[in-house]
Amino acid sequence: MGLLSPAIDLEAPKKEALRNRFGDTLAELGATETDLVVLDADLACSTQTKRFADKFPDRFFNQGISEADMMCTAAGLAAVGKKPYVSTFALFAAGRAWDQVRNTICYSNLNVKIVPTHSGISLGEDGASHQSIEDLALMRTIPNMTVIVPADAVETDRIIRWSLQVPGPMYIRLVRTNHAVIHPDDFELEPYKNQVLRQGSDLTICATGEMTYHALLAAKHLSERDGIEAEVINCTFIKPFDTDTLIKSAQKTGRVLTVESHQFIGGLGGAVCEELCAHHPVPVKRLGTQDRFGQSGKPDDLFKEYGLDPDSIYAEAKAFVASGR
Repeated sequence: MGLLSPAIDLEAPKKEALRNRFGDTLAELGATETDLVVLDADLACSTQTKRFADKFPDRFFNQGISEADMMCTAAGLAAVGKKPYVSTFALFAAGRAWDQVRNTICYSNLNVKIVPTHSGISLGEDGASHQSIEDLALMRTIPNMTVIVPADAVETDRIIRWSLQVPGPMYIRLVRTNHAVIHPDDFELEPYKNQVLRQGSDLTICATGEMTYHALLAAKHLSERDGIEAEVINCTFIKPFDTDTLIKSAQKTGRVLTVESHQFIGGLGGAVCEELCAHHPVPVKRLGTQDRFGQSGKPDDLFKEYGLDPDSIYAEAKAFVASGR
């Protein structure tokens, strides 16, 4: 039982912004991948695609505040053999341009990688109008779309490198904030597999993105304070979903808690319930923004408000186990 990467200091982790690593990785890859092109919707300083633009201005396209047009332009570039990476805020990529993502990119199964930043409620002070907490549900319903949520900067780097070699549409969801690094520098990505980061026997916690660190910290406290051993799965691949890892864990623990900075409808919680219902029904409790819009506030305050901070996850998990369900 316990954390599978004991070198990680969960109480005082190293932090790094996923969008910074995204920008650095694109800039590095651009030196050898001459077909790599990057598009942004007047947000290159925020998404950090400016790091690619500074090095390769002839392969960077600022589309202005025209996200729908940007998706169509990316589709055209993919159709002639380029490898476009498209970035903007998640709300605009998944919401404002959904029609173009569906009909222009995915319907033709074009090789466009959509890598939005500023997802979830940790966007903070920008508030409900910019906090994308529906995007996973929107993207995973579209045929041909792969949906991926890295947990930290290291995993972001590995996913971007891997995605460049894999044809087809992808939605790779990043967040704005500096976030805990939970993977070692020598981490090797196993495509389409979700990682068991902590072993346990009493409860499975399926978490995604920045919530994976919160789940690991909650699991540590459950073990130390209550003797409850929670298994933590980092659900990086939302679609296609890694059913085998989920079912093996659920067979061992008998109950599953899902945690996401997203609506509990249609996102990770929805995916987990669909797979368990079909293959191994067990009790499930879903934590997310619970059918509410976001609001303006500091990220840590918002996590507490929506029950997504480590202490709230700990309390929900303890009560779930105690319920005997």
